[in-house]
Amino acid sequence: MIEWGHKLETVDPQERFLEFFKKEKYRDKISQMAIAGQESITVFFEDLFAFDQLLAESLMDKPDDFLQYASNAAYTQLEIEDLEYSQKLEKITVRIIQLLGREQLRKLGSRQLGKLVLVEGIVVRATPVRPMVMTASFKCKRCGTVTNVEQSGPFLRAPFECEDQSCGQKGPFEFIQDESSFIDSQDLRLQERPEDLPPGQLPRALNVKLVGSEIVDVARPGDHVSLVGIVRAFAPTRPGIGKLRTFTLHLDAISIEILGKEPEATPASLEEEEKILEIAKDSKVHLKIIKSIAPSIYGYERIKEAIMYLLFGGVSKSLPDITIRGEMNALLIGDPGTAKSQLLQYIAQIAPRGLYTSGRGTTAAGLTAAVVREKGGSMTLEAGALVLADKGICCIDEMDKMRPEDRVAIHEAMEQHTVSVAKGGIVATLNARTAILAAANPSLGRYEPHRTVAENISLPVTILSRFDLIFILRDVPDKEADRKLTKHILELHRRGSQPIAAQIDTDLLRKYVSYAKTIKPELSTGALKVLSDFYMAMRSASEGEGSPIAITARQLESLIRISEARARVALRNKVTAEDAEAAVAIMQRSLSEVGIDVSSSKVDIDMIMTGKPKSVRDKLHVIISVLMGMEKETGIVEKSALIVELEEKHSVPRTDIERMISQLLREGTIYEPREGHLKKT
Repeated sequence: MIEWGHKLETVDPQERFLEFFKKEKYRDKISQMAIAGQESITVFFEDLFAFDQLLAESLMDKPDDFLQYASNAAYTQLEIEDLEYSQKLEKITVRIIQLLGREQLRKLGSRQLGKLVLVEGIVVRATPVRPMVMTASFKCKRCGTVTNVEQSGPFLRAPFECEDQSCGQKGPFEFIQDESSFIDSQDLRLQERPEDLPPGQLPRALNVKLVGSEIVDVARPGDHVSLVGIVRAFAPTRPGIGKLRTFTLHLDAISIEILGKEPEATPASLEEEEKILEIAKDSKVHLKIIKSIAPSIYGYERIKEAIMYLLFGGVSKSLPDITIRGEMNALLIGDPGTAKSQLLQYIAQIAPRGLYTSGRGTTAAGLTAAVVREKGGSMTLEAGALVLADKGICCIDEMDKMRPEDRVAIHEAMEQHTVSVAKGGIVATLNARTAILAAANPSLGRYEPHRTVAENISLPVTILSRFDLIFILRDVPDKEADRKLTKHILELHRRGSQPIAAQIDTDLLRKYVSYAKTIKPELSTGALKVLSDFYMAMRSASEGEGSPIAITARQLESLIRISEARARVALRNKVTAEDAEAAVAIMQRSLSEVGIDVSSSKVDIDMIMTGKPKSVRDKLHVIISVLMGMEKETGIVEKSALIVELEEKHSVPRTDIERMISQLLREGTIYEPREGHLKKT
């Protein structure tokens, strides 16, 4: 008997646990164990707390002893319910889930040693599942007697001496694998969630040991998990010196729950579902949601509309030969002080799975996946931001400040939605079904409207062409707009709260997005007609020799994604013509800002696809062909002679010629063998 309780009554905890397991809910669970072939039973901590508060508190305080009592009681109950199955098992593991309080990962210390705690975090690394020996059998090499030794701790322990009295020798012993019992084990590395981080702190990590076939291989890198476990400390050993005095903390997990592998996995409660359906019935639901996105940031209705489509996303399709992405990518190019970073940080918080990263401190490995060498010398993969934000949104600020070799890593994730790694003997392809919202500053500090997008921003066209929507935020003085903005900002600071209350609060909006993502809208005939008419009209404008190409199939796919996202916002299963028209309108807006050839004022998609409009490419072509023709005659061409030739015979303006020649020299298409003379490379 154990003395335990307030009044030091002699109560046997095992008896109390047995009473608890005799309750209908847990009796049913235990009787169904054989059907599912389970070796463990899950217990909600609330149920235990409601049944006996003292018992629950003691379990928190001395988990090792009390889990053993609980395990014995559950086994006794199983013998009553199903004797045949109980004989197959040696013991039942009791897994406690959902404790009443949550411990912060960074607060774990000496006070919690040996106690039961609940921590939440992101899994950043997981080892393969490895068998761990529980009871080891050793055979004495002298007399052949077999001794069984229960194992604990990190190292394999041999018996002290032979069990046979007549032998009594201290070895040597041979380990017999066939007669020993093993159990699956796995190590995880758990890191604090970005939202739990105090500002300016580095995220802490904790090693977690999982034991038992039910809880290993449940969580993968990138998953948000909730773990209940016992805090342990062990002394690291230094070869030749012995054990160190400073111990290392780790967690022995008892249960693991995944908090939303998919963003849809956090189900809305019934009340919330009613609210969501109520909002969706409103005919102005789109406007309502646009007004609820970052209400403290004034204006930007178009951009907030684009962000709404990005949050909800289109439907991804997996065909036998190809996969078509459903997630959208958007880019905001803006003058300094146009609240780009604020918008990005807000979206990272509100997206069901959002991450925020800034360009300068971001590397290719940090975005995609890093190959890390472990202590044992083996290599493991550690997931980067795009993989961690799988099925969510990754916000990349200051994209133009990233090093070009790191930026290349995003190409594959943006179009194929995978991240491929081939390093250190690891060849893997990870999912990165991430919507990317990026922001960049113009390379000259402010956006110059008379220069093309590619000249204004130091991003390669390979990345520009992968964005569905590109918006330019320009800070242009305008008396009326400036007055409203001033009032908005001053009011914000005076009150210290949002001047305009959001129509849907952040928490409900996040649930709304999760709920909507379960809907897979299909295109109606009306929507198909609107999209095909727009596409064909834009293409036919491009017909005829010498006219620029206005739109490509990439934009058509973007239009479909935007239409599907708009239908999702209203929780509709069909994409209507109205949705398609809204998609066309926002695409035209984006094209008119970005895809306009400055010299001819026509929409030219090559501005995004190649960085040069057709008019410029044609002129460059003329310069190169004239240069090559003159080269054949003189071998080396004088710059002044080339300019005269182009001006007189091909009527290209002198200022254009100077600019084009310097551009060709910069790109390395032509070179100067000596000053004032040119030659084709």
